[in-house]
Amino acid sequence: MTFSKSFPITSDKSFTKWEEITLTNEEERYQESLARKDNIKKMNECIEDAKKIIEGNRLKPYQTDMIHVAIALFEKRGSHEIYYKENKAKEKFDQK
Repeated sequence: MTFSKSFPITSDKSFTKWEEITLTNEEERYQESLARKDNIKKMNECIEDAKKIIEGNRLKPYQTDMIHVAIALFEKRGSHEIYYKENKAKEKFDQK
């Protein structure tokens, strides 16, 4: 399955034309690799942030609670795999 995203092309006419940009398998795997590394780093940061939140609020440092807070923080920080692929597609579109 190949990642693709459509971008609007502005023109002088009254209609909008859309161009679909597709990543190559190599580009997609590379973006997935970047996202995976970044996600691991971000999850570690979320765990540390969760520890600080729990300690700062003088809550009992139960490991499961800390992990739940870390997961909530991680989910709020978004899905980076799609973000990286969309950015790469936009970069290819802008180069045209």
